[in-house]
Amino acid sequence: MKTYVFLLIAVLFETFGTSCLQASQQLTRFWPSVGIVVGFGGAFWFFMQVLKVIPLGVTYALWSGIGIVLISISGYFVFGQRLDFWAVVGIALIIAGIAVINLLSQTAVH
Repeated sequence: MKTYVFLLIAVLFETFGTSCLQASQQLTRFWPSVGIVVGFGGAFWFFMQVLKVIPLGVTYALWSGIGIVLISISGYFVFGQRLDFWAVVGIALIIAGIAVINLLSQTAVH
C-alpha cells in the first residue's frame, strides 16, 4: 500500500511540475521555473522508490495514465484548456487500462 501512496505522490509532484512548465512561459517566469525543478525532482525521487517494488513497465503505465488524467484536470481548471469529446474518450480508455492492470494483472503488486 505504501508503494501506491509513493506512486500517487510522485504523480502529484509530476502534475505540479508539468503545470509549472505551462506557467513558466518557456522559463521566463522565476517561481514557476523553480516549481519545475521542485516538481520533477520530487516526482523522480518518489518514482525511484516505487521502482524498488513494482516493475518499470507497470510503474510507468500507472504514472503516465494517472498523470494524463491529472494534467487534463489541471489544464481545464488552471489554464482554461478544454478537451473535445474524443480527447475525453481517449482519457477514459487510459483509465480503463489502469483498471485492467491493477485488477487483473499478476505483474502489479497488490
